Amino acid sequence: MAESPLSARLEIFRQRLVAVPERMGETLARTALSANIKERRDHSCALFDAAGRLLAQAAHIPVHLGSMGESVAAVRRAFPEMAEGDDFLLNDPYEGGTHLPDITLIMPIHAPARSGDMNGAPPPSAALLSAAPTGHAEAGRLVGFAVTRAHHADVGGASPGSMAVARSIHEEGVRIPPARWYARGVEQLDLTRLILANVRTPQERLGDLHAQRAAAEIGRQGLLALRARYEEAELERLQESLLDYAERRMRAVIAALPEGDYAASDLLEGDGFSDAPIPIRVTLRIRGDKVTVDFAGTSQAVAGCVNCPASVCRAAAAYVFACLAGDGLPHNEGMHRPIHIATPEGSLINARYPAAVAAGNVETSQRLVDVLLGALAAAAPDRIPAASAGTMNSLTLGGVDRRTGRSFAYYETIGGGSGAAKGCSGESGVQTHMTNTRNTPIEALEMEFPMRVRRYAIARGTGGGGEWRGGDGLVREITALVPMSGALLADRHRTGPAGRRDGLSGEPGRAAILHADGRVTAVGCKSRFTLSAGDTIQIVTPGGGGWGAVQIA
Repeated sequence: MAESPLSARLEIFRQRLVAVPERMGETLARTALSANIKERRDHSCALFDAAGRLLAQAAHIPVHLGSMGESVAAVRRAFPEMAEGDDFLLNDPYEGGTHLPDITLIMPIHAPARSGDMNGAPPPSAALLSAAPTGHAEAGRLVGFAVTRAHHADVGGASPGSMAVARSIHEEGVRIPPARWYARGVEQLDLTRLILANVRTPQERLGDLHAQRAAAEIGRQGLLALRARYEEAELERLQESLLDYAERRMRAVIAALPEGDYAASDLLEGDGFSDAPIPIRVTLRIRGDKVTVDFAGTSQAVAGCVNCPASVCRAAAAYVFACLAGDGLPHNEGMHRPIHIATPEGSLINARYPAAVAAGNVETSQRLVDVLLGALAAAAPDRIPAASAGTMNSLTLGGVDRRTGRSFAYYETIGGGSGAAKGCSGESGVQTHMTNTRNTPIEALEMEFPMRVRRYAIARGTGGGGEWRGGDGLVREITALVPMSGALLADRHRTGPAGRRDGLSGEPGRAAILHADGRVTAVGCKSRFTLSAGDTIQIVTPGGGGWGAVQIA
């Protein structure tokens, strides 16, 4: 039976709570320096309670948000005592992170002690949010965490952009275990200097880090302002009720599926050092209102960088089941309670030091969604769409800008076609599933980097045919104005995204260098390359799969 809607008071509380991380995200985009954050909005924001449970998240990036709780847990383990004004950083994939470019900032929130309650007094006005103090003079008990995660366009390592084929985490950039960046409001400059000494674009990194902190401060103020609206006992009751409601909604979604075991498998197209396909397998065991997501049979960790920590699996499962739940589901810790994840130790999707992981967050996460949807298609065939592009098409370019004499690093994920579903065709040229970013506008790209966009268009006809057609991919061609090195981390270059219910597969992607002298050199889906001035990198992304058999007139 469907879960009844929230009460009016609880729904108002929910909307007020969710508005806080949304404002955090707007602050981060406005104050960041890098195009990757201010233009593409490759960042995510959330609020957690004092026990590290997710309270609310903005509608940002699924692979960030579903795995962010591991970062909070890692900081709580490393720093059982937290003072007012402390802030923490981490990106270590073996201690709460995902891949190194995603740096997470965690700001503990302490509430001033308050005696009694408001005795029925009206709540403060909304202006309290903007008027909330920015200092930390009144220490109190820990009541939560404001968390921001942002993909930094370079964190060092062997290749500009820190997103390239690698055999070890040590090739991928600076690794930050849970570390105290601010102590009682004072920046720990030794940590700042250490990070900046290991990246190619230190000014940009510092600006983006401080933008993350500014966004977290908005979260701190917002949660404190919200707490001032309610009596302590009612606030705790509302928070617990919201978590419990999300759990009931998710249990109802699972209970509506037929009980049974549903399996699916798919392949990654090599790891950058070998073209051998890498299997990912999942079995969904649906029992009543609970599900076990078992990845037994998935490949062991590989030499290349498509490995990922288990938190990425949690994020993928949360995303897929949240899609089934539809609108109205509060995205908080409660929705995770009926979903149990089992990942083989030391496997591709539960990687251990020193496995390289740069592409696990972007490519393996997408294939995890594909196999999860494939398994669900056996349980709910008319509700599951065809496969989308299945890749984030991560492109990095870097070198020295002759205009400034400074190093630069460009990073972008390029959209593709989304899969069709019963009753609707797929969208063309969009980010799908585990990513939710925008593109870099041509004007911003050309102003900030020594590059020119030669072509940016829909790759017509790349979507799979069917009763409802898959969306088309994109063509992105960028010409280098100075010599530069680059890397591509992508997939679906050999086999296009699968159709559903007799729909046809989308066209695979491809990449090439269009040399200034007229030569054309193919680029592998996981490879490094160099561009001379005048050379153009061409990326064609996959189309989505079609749904249903082609209708013949």
